[in-house]
Parts: sequence; structure tokens; C-alpha cells
Amino acid sequence: MKKTSFLLFILVLFNTVLHSQVENVQIDHPVYTYLKEMKVKGIIKYFREDESAISRFEILNLLNKISDQQSELSATEKKILAKYYIEFSDKLDEENTAVLFNPKNSFFGNLSDSFSDKIKYLYAYQDEGANLYLEMLGSFYHGHRFKPGVNNSNLFDIGFRLRGTAFDKLGYNVTVIKGGVSGDFGFAEIIEPRLLTNFKWIEAAENIGNYDFTYGYLKFHTSPVEDMNLSVQLGRDDITLGYGYGSKLVLSGDNPAMDFIKFNFDYGVFHFTSLHASTLGPFSFTRDERYTKYFAFNKIKLVLPDLFDIGVGESIIYSGRALELGYLSPVNFYKFVEMALQDRDNGNIYFDIQTKFIKNLELQGTFFLDENILSNLQDLEKYTNKTAYQIGAFWYEALGIPDLSLVAEYTRIRPFTYTHFNEKNNYSAHGTNLGHRIGPNADEILTRLTYNLNENVRLSFEHTFVRRGENEYDEQGNLINNYGSDIFLTHGEVPVREKTIFLDGVRVNNTSLKFGIRWEPVRDFIFDISYNYLLAQNIRSGDKHDISFALLKFILEY
Repeated sequence: MKKTSFLLFILVLFNTVLHSQVENVQIDHPVYTYLKEMKVKGIIKYFREDESAISRFEILNLLNKISDQQSELSATEKKILAKYYIEFSDKLDEENTAVLFNPKNSFFGNLSDSFSDKIKYLYAYQDEGANLYLEMLGSFYHGHRFKPGVNNSNLFDIGFRLRGTAFDKLGYNVTVIKGGVSGDFGFAEIIEPRLLTNFKWIEAAENIGNYDFTYGYLKFHTSPVEDMNLSVQLGRDDITLGYGYGSKLVLSGDNPAMDFIKFNFDYGVFHFTSLHASTLGPFSFTRDERYTKYFAFNKIKLVLPDLFDIGVGESIIYSGRALELGYLSPVNFYKFVEMALQDRDNGNIYFDIQTKFIKNLELQGTFFLDENILSNLQDLEKYTNKTAYQIGAFWYEALGIPDLSLVAEYTRIRPFTYTHFNEKNNYSAHGTNLGHRIGPNADEILTRLTYNLNENVRLSFEHTFVRRGENEYDEQGNLINNYGSDIFLTHGEVPVREKTIFLDGVRVNNTSLKFGIRWEPVRDFIFDISYNYLLAQNIRSGDKHDISFALLKFILEY
């Protein structure tokens, strides 16, 4: 009882002393999971979860709304809330914060707090209208493969994050990470797929396997009138777009970071996002074959209180020329602009909806249209009908058990979706699919069960079953039949057949199981441990291939 009272006192304290932080919270931060659970529970009405990372001050505002309904929270939810309040207040309080290089006391004066539960910074500075925080980042991955043969891989990296806000309106972030790999390189790419899109790793020009990641941006935010928010962000960061409990149809986030300019406008029930980003085609050892490609995106969304959110979005992928001003404007309809520019580019449109009228249960769906199929809807097996859809449900406090979540989702992607007659304009970046991870001519059933044991321990179980219709090749690797399963194969301007049958081709079924535990014994010292099993079955030949491995991730933020 005394501990709960102390936590509530902290909430009241940080409600009164706030520092506006415009810089974003990285998209893999677990606070987004907590906010999602609180949204499904009906504690908060809305947050911008179908886009990239949001500002720290927005997170804090949402935490404020959650704290206003503490009577509706479980004991664990209250403790998680108090934990995040301390983190997102960004208040330099000696009781809750340790600064290693602290000139007010002595350098390394807070070294003894390194293993405490305090928020930790290498250096921090606050003044009226401006602040700065310097954090050390580090991680260590150890993967141990049990099958088909015992093997190990280790990844280790270190870096820093410099973030803050100037003039109360301009957020900034500079992040640099450098890492290396030991052990089996092929296995390392399984436990950390981001390596497959990292130039230093793919180039392999040095005598050791190494990689690097860098991010940096400026973000301006203003509120001209009450309930109106406008922001502009320029720089490099991770991006996701659209809904999806597992992977997303629009922009999954499995892609590498992009350089972009992004515009957000929110006013009442109306929300608008426009983004223009640049990325690259697949890596080639021949420099002249490397090229830049662009991804442009607009979305309008209506947020109807206690009912649902409904949105329509569009995207264009183009290459082979400089920045196209026609796609830079946030107030154009891209498909008509593409026609005016002589139909050279890969245009897509999608619709999504997410409900919020049933407490503890959320339903959502996305319908994705690749190119113009509206004139062919009467024949959904027509070659040009490249469509995908995804439906899912999120049940919080499942079976009446507090802190338990159950997710179920089905995704279906028709053949040739994400492809284009110009292979440079396919829906990809650095040789990876920008959209859903299963790719075209496939479907997936996903179920996930998670439980917050307490504020520091989260348990999870995930099962996926994927069916794919693969392309057919001869023994020399030559293509015999293109069934539309590879986004890197152009489908040409003249169809190879009039109809495409879903899952036609070489049927391969994939099953995956994952048991995980995330444990943060001390703040900013995180252990993520999982057991993974993957099985691929070729239905035509009867061949089976499976792999099982354990993965330990240790993540440090100081």
C-alpha cells in the first residue's frame, strides 16, 4: 500500500513540472506497447500508431491521460505508468536521475548509480527553452543454433544518441552505432535481418564483419490554436506506416532507415500526413548500377470518438530522375499526377479502419490496391488485379485476466502485388520488401499471446503459419514459370497470362514458433531472451527444412 501511494505521488509531481520535448521516441521503444494496451482498454482514445515515431511530449501527454484514470488500472499497469513517467518527464532530479559527467558535482560523481534504477545519462543540460541529453547505446546479441547443426553468432555494437529540443519547438536527434560480428555470418543475418540492408556488411570490404547505423533529424512542432498540431521533420530515421499487429502492408518497418521530409497536421477529428523519402535499389559491386529511388506518401484520416478511425492513403515509388516536384506537394492526388507525368511510376492506394467502440477489443483492417484495378473489380483473378488485405483483432485482458493480451491476424496478398513493369520501381528498398514480410502470392495467420508479469518482466508467445506459391525454376536456376511471388521480377508491360490464381506455383508452407521473455532488472539494462523454431515444407516435393535457435539480446542505454 505504501509503495503504491509513493508511485501515485510521483505521478502528481511530474504532472506539475514538465519540459517540452519535441524529439521522437524510437519506434522500437516498449512504451508504444503500453500505450496500445491502454488504448484497447479504453483508457486513452487515440494516438498516432499508424505512422512513425511520435514526440516525447506527446507520449507524456498520453501518460497524463492514463494517470487521470488510475482507478481503472491494474497494479502492474500503475507501476508501468510510474516507470514511464519518470523516463518521459526528462526532469533532472537527483532522486531519479544520474548524470555521469556532472560538472555541478564532480566528473564520474554518479558512477555509483550506474546499476541503480535511476534514469541514466552521460551528460544532460537544461535551460529555459532548450535542453540536451547525451546517452551511450550498446547491445550484445548471442545466437545459439540447435538445428540443423550447432552453430553460434555474436553481434556487438556501441554508439551514442544526442537528443534534445531548442526554442521549445525544434527537436533534434543524432544517433550513431558501430558494430561487429563473430561466428557464423549466415546465422547472424537470421538473428539480425537489418544486416541484409547494411552497406558495410554487404560490401564486406574489410577483414572483419562489421556494420553501422546512423540517424539524424530536425523536427519542428507548433500549435497555432487549441487542438491543432503541425509538425515538419527533415532527416534520417526509421519509418513505419499503416496498421498491422505482425507486419504491415503499407510500410512494415523491416526496411532500412530512410532520408525524408515529413509533414503532419492534426485538427479535431481530421489528421493528415505527407512524406517524401529517398532510398536505394539493391546493392551492386558495380557502382554505376547503384541507383536512388523515391517513396512518396499521403494519408487522410478521420478519428471519430468512441467509434472508429478510418483512413485513405496513397503512395508512389519512382526512380531514374531527380526529385519529382509533382509528388512533393502534400495536396495532390498522386494517381492523377502520375498520369500527367506519363505513367512511369508505381502507384498504390489503400484504405484502413480501426474500431474503438468495444472496450478491451479492437478490430482493424487494411485493403491495399497496387496500381489501377478499379475497372477490373468484377474479375479478381485477372492478372492486373494486384491486391492485398489484412484483418485482425486485439483482445486486452483476454479471458478476464488483467495484463494479458491476445492478438489474431490474417493477411492475404495476391500474385504480383508490390511488383512493377520497371524493376527499379518495385516496392522495395536495398533489396528488401517495403511491404508485408511474406511478400506476394502468400497468406499468413498470426496469433500472439503476451502477459505483463510485472513492470519489469513481459512474457510472449507467437505462432505464424504462412502459405506461399513460389516461382518454378529448373535445376540450373533458370526461371520456368513466374507465379508472381518475387517482387524483384518485373511482370512486364504485356501480361504473361490473363489470369493469376492465388497460391498457384510451387507450394511452400512455413511455420514459426517463438517463446520470449523481456526482463529489465535495472532501468536501461534490458535482457530479451527467446527460443525460435522455423519449419519450411515444400508440398510438391515433400522436402522439409527446419531451424531452431535461442537468442539472447542485452541492450544498454546510459
